Amino acid sequence: MAASFATLQVLFLVWFLPATFSLSVFFFKAESISNISCNEKDKQALLTLKRGLTDHEHVLLSWSDHKDCCIWDGVFCDIKTGRVSELHLNNLRLGGEISGSLLQLEQLNYLYLSYNDFNCTPIPTFLGSMLSLIVLDLSDANFCGLIPHQLGNLSSLRYLSLGNNSGLYVDNLHWMSGLSAIRYLDLSSADLHREVDWLQIMSKFPSLLDLYLADCQLDSLNPSLGFVNFTSLRFLYLLGNHFNHEIPNWFSNLSTTLLRLDLTYNSLKGDIPPSIFNLEKLEYLSLFSNKLTEQIPEPLGQLKHLTYLDLGHNSLNGPIPSSIGNLSRIITLYLDQNQLNGTIPKSLGLLSKLEVLYVGKNSLTGTIDEGHFRKLSKLKKLYMSEASLFFNVNSNWVPPFQLNYASMSSIKIGPNFPSWLQSQRSLSFLDMSMSGISGKAPSWFWNWTLNITGINLSNNHIECDVSDIFLSSTVKVLNIANNSFYGPISTFLCQKKIRNNKLEVLDASNNLLVGELSHCWKYWQSLIHLSLGSNNLLGRIPYSMGALVNLQSLRLQNNSIYGDIPSSLKKCSNLRLIDMGDNHLSIIPLWIGEMKNLLILRLRSSEFKGCIPRQICQLSSLRVLDLANNSLSGSIPNCLKNISSMALPNSYDISFSYFMSFIESLIYVDNVQLVPKGKEMEYKENVKLVRLIDLSSNNLSGSIPTEISDLSELRFLNLSRNHLMGKIPEKIGSMKELESVDLSRNHLSGEIPPSMSNLTFLSLLDLSYNNFSGRIPSSTQLQSFDALRYIGNPQLCGDPLPKSCTIEEQSLNRSPIGSVEDDSKNSSFYIGMGVGFTIGFWAICGALFFNRTWRHAYFRFADEVKDWIYVTTMIKMNLLEKLRAYLSK
Repeated sequence: MAASFATLQVLFLVWFLPATFSLSVFFFKAESISNISCNEKDKQALLTLKRGLTDHEHVLLSWSDHKDCCIWDGVFCDIKTGRVSELHLNNLRLGGEISGSLLQLEQLNYLYLSYNDFNCTPIPTFLGSMLSLIVLDLSDANFCGLIPHQLGNLSSLRYLSLGNNSGLYVDNLHWMSGLSAIRYLDLSSADLHREVDWLQIMSKFPSLLDLYLADCQLDSLNPSLGFVNFTSLRFLYLLGNHFNHEIPNWFSNLSTTLLRLDLTYNSLKGDIPPSIFNLEKLEYLSLFSNKLTEQIPEPLGQLKHLTYLDLGHNSLNGPIPSSIGNLSRIITLYLDQNQLNGTIPKSLGLLSKLEVLYVGKNSLTGTIDEGHFRKLSKLKKLYMSEASLFFNVNSNWVPPFQLNYASMSSIKIGPNFPSWLQSQRSLSFLDMSMSGISGKAPSWFWNWTLNITGINLSNNHIECDVSDIFLSSTVKVLNIANNSFYGPISTFLCQKKIRNNKLEVLDASNNLLVGELSHCWKYWQSLIHLSLGSNNLLGRIPYSMGALVNLQSLRLQNNSIYGDIPSSLKKCSNLRLIDMGDNHLSIIPLWIGEMKNLLILRLRSSEFKGCIPRQICQLSSLRVLDLANNSLSGSIPNCLKNISSMALPNSYDISFSYFMSFIESLIYVDNVQLVPKGKEMEYKENVKLVRLIDLSSNNLSGSIPTEISDLSELRFLNLSRNHLMGKIPEKIGSMKELESVDLSRNHLSGEIPPSMSNLTFLSLLDLSYNNFSGRIPSSTQLQSFDALRYIGNPQLCGDPLPKSCTIEEQSLNRSPIGSVEDDSKNSSFYIGMGVGFTIGFWAICGALFFNRTWRHAYFRFADEVKDWIYVTTMIKMNLLEKLRAYLSK
């Protein structure tokens, strides 16, 4: 992102290069009226160059041996000599090899090869021998490897751009000392971390005006330096590096020259030093997304020439300084996402040139009134969301501005609908969610939205008949969730006045809508996100919903919809999320396996019957499978291991990028209710971290498939309240990501597998009310749970249960489980014992039974042994009594 931002900045600034870099206009005009022919030597050199290049777009068709090379596309000649002086081959999708024939263009001053694709080949070293070059632009051309030291020979070079070739690196920068005439230098995205003295080297160029070193893996600005000799520097762009230290004070050395300073994304910490405010000519300052703390210093108002200031996404605290009103030239001001507190100073209303104001996501308090906007006649973008502010203006207030973007979520605007909006005729996006607005929406509001692209009125108490809603063809996002919109849904969907809509997001969940889903979906084919959950809708899902071929999320949960899920939804092949939970549906369709892009399938509490179709295993991208609280029967499919997204580590962000949609620069974040650890939670973009299977509270039978152990990325598993039998899979410990396992209230038996000790992330475990036996394996995790998580297993013992294990249970628990070889040995041992006992018993007892002499001898011997034991015992008891009597005296 930072690299792309740097590219845009470079492109913008190229227009402001010195006159020396704009001579191509002169050459173009002069060449068109000149009769000088192209130099033959130069012509042959260019034809050789063409043969080495790959020209996918055929942009070099004019390069023909039969035409004067001075009229070839991208070629410019000197009007006096006819020698080629400029080559403009940028942005032509060229590739291949850059021929050394360029060396024959002895008077070439300008070489532009940017925005091509040279397939990660090295920069040709021979370019360092083209001593006539003044401009060399190789940016965004996919070059890789070491930046050749030979470029340091170009002593006449004034403009060098190697930016945004992410495969470039340097071993040192000492070769740059030869670039004595350099004025513009861009090495953005090249790896410069090996050169620790980069700052001292760069500051030795007396003519350097513009320096771009974005995303160069630099790690130090040498804050200990007291002086850096940038005598002419105007633009310094260092965004996207790793300066994990304070902002240095040597910036004050640039007080008379520096116009633009960009230190975005650099992990800079500490406060904003006073040296920054000595930059008296500074026009552009970005410290966006660092780790800056402390207060914004009051001397901020000294930067009288500042037109752009971005201090957003830091940890700055304290109030907004009142001196901010002195920034009379400021156009763009970002102070959002900090920890600023106090009230917004009235001096902000003096910034008559301000167009962009972002102060949201802070701890600001107090009232905003007309005085804060007194002179803001040019304000176009206003972001005040997520701050404890009270927007208190008169009901007849007419703002001096015409906004095109207004984000005012979570600030107090209501209870009345703001009438000042009626004057905003240029507004394209409005967010007034969670703003305490109640009562009926005014009649003018929907007719007022002629130019608007996105409307977010969610989480208020707005009353409105949906038949009154008018949507112009410009509206792409309508979010009215969590309000009191009422009326038949079909009246809204089928009204003729909005049939030409281009809506991509419709979220009307948690309202009072009634009736059946209409058959007018052919008028809504632009929809990407459709959320009608938690209303009073009834009837069947119409077959016509298959017309929504662009749909990515469909949420109809918590209504009274019944019947089958129509097969026409197969046409909605882009669906990533289906939520039809809490309805009255019939069976899970077999065609569900054809929804190859599906990430989330939530069908809980919808009265589904029948079996779980094996076709679900074909959903290789599935991250969330929630079929809980239904009447599903049969066994758990043993093919769940085929859901590769739960079995193999892969990218979270790419698959879930749809969840946060950017539509016309607007953000809509989808959401889904899940029960990962026994408690319902709302997930938004963080759902990308979830891997969940919830089949609880059904009538499932059979055993837990051993194949489920292959789902090594699964985090939440709930199979509770079913009729499952058999053992827990022995290899469950290989599911190292598991955070929650609930197998309670089944008929599972056997021992708890020792491998469960390996589940180090486990924060919830419930094995209660089964038939488990033996000792609970020892581990930090398993003993940390309450005994209630194991209760209802009479034969289970060991910590944390109060029941201790007997010797037999302990030894049994120590025996390896599941080993065929060990089981065989144990069986042989017990069989041998039985045979031995039988033979021994009958060998002795049989002889005594049939032989009278042996029998008399045996009993005589037994009587003698008995008499001996009796006499010995009595003697010892008498001695013990005498000893006790002696000790008692």
